[in-house]
Amino acid sequence: MRFLIAILVILLAALALQAGLLAFAMYVLIGVYLLSRSLARRWIENVVATREIKSLEPIDVGDKIEIKIHIQNAGSVPIAWILIEDLLPRAALKQRPPRIRVMGKRLKLATIRAGKVAILKYSLVGEMRGYYQIGPTILETGDLFGLYRRHRVVTKPLFLLVLPKILPLPRYDFASQRPIGEINTAHRLFEDPTRNAGVRPYQMGDPLQRVHWRATARTGELMSRIYETTTLAGATILLDFHTDGYHTRGEPYRSELAVVVAVSLAHSVALLNQPVGLMSNGRDAADRIRRETKERDFATRESARNSSDMLEESSRLDPNVVATRRGIEQVLTIRESLARIELSNGLPFAGLLMEVTPRLPRDATVIAVLPRVSVEASVALGSLRRQGFAITVILIGLEDDDRSQAHGRLLAENIRDVRSVNSEEELAMLGDQTAVARANPYDVAIELV
Repeated sequence: MRFLIAILVILLAALALQAGLLAFAMYVLIGVYLLSRSLARRWIENVVATREIKSLEPIDVGDKIEIKIHIQNAGSVPIAWILIEDLLPRAALKQRPPRIRVMGKRLKLATIRAGKVAILKYSLVGEMRGYYQIGPTILETGDLFGLYRRHRVVTKPLFLLVLPKILPLPRYDFASQRPIGEINTAHRLFEDPTRNAGVRPYQMGDPLQRVHWRATARTGELMSRIYETTTLAGATILLDFHTDGYHTRGEPYRSELAVVVAVSLAHSVALLNQPVGLMSNGRDAADRIRRETKERDFATRESARNSSDMLEESSRLDPNVVATRRGIEQVLTIRESLARIELSNGLPFAGLLMEVTPRLPRDATVIAVLPRVSVEASVALGSLRRQGFAITVILIGLEDDDRSQAHGRLLAENIRDVRSVNSEEELAMLGDQTAVARANPYDVAIELV
């Protein structure tokens, strides 16, 4: 618009001064400007875009997906030039190392004849777990003289879920043991069919696999096996994902390690056919999705990008909760929740405990995964212990001084099962770190060297 106003001012001055050649040049320039503007509008409006992707099922870290964008010129006029860009999360690309890696080019300059199609093709590799927006696609075109530019957002955004890694725990040893009579459990503990405790006379309703045939043959009466009751009653994992606990110097490694620890614990509990759940004060990336992304024109590329990116912040303060239940499908639910989780500065860990305590099953071990132990967090965990909950604390990536301070604060609250993980290699030895005396589960835990 400013360019057109300048041309009109020069034209009026030329007419006033009777400069015919200058006036003719301005008339030509006005005609070129209006023609270029009309062509640019037709080019951008006649484009039809479609996205081709084989599957958007959740993928594992290191997997690759291919993406194709088809840009068709549905008009009768050839498009002299068009710039095609498929948007990806800038934060995920700028992080070092990047959370997602692009193979190929997601930016292409093309000329499209009438009725023809230009194809933008590239691949994405999930280097770290996360929830990533793919698209929408931004198109830019304009006149050949650079006087007029138009931008348009096309194709709806899709969302890619990269699941966190699951590492095996050779020995899960977080038994929910308590002194007799301390609390009333919500459910009777299950029997362990691998541990025989004796035999008894057959009772109506006993399944056939419980019958002890050798004892039956020896006594002449049907006898059933007696199994020892298992000490496992599942686990509820509490993950502290507040930004205060994760210094930027150690990111993203500490937060990723905390997620790997949480999902590996959930997987190990589920393999034992025990109930498992997850509760965290982290932010769900799905809360940052824009509810409306319209296909429309923009004057600048930056305004088109800002209208389509995921929101940078979310006002949600509610904890992320996956209720404690039994079943291997729980692992997938927890894994997907941990794939989307992001650091948040909203709800501190002590506030999380206040929110979720009524929903904690009393016969499941509470496993707190913490990057640090504040005074408030230790007091809140101590309150849970005094209510009868079995507490295990796993410290993530703490240096010696910070770890000693955390142990002291937890010991003051009589929480003695405290373990630490500083790398994925140490996670395999997590179950062997403490030797808890079975006679009294609140005896001092001895850390093995």
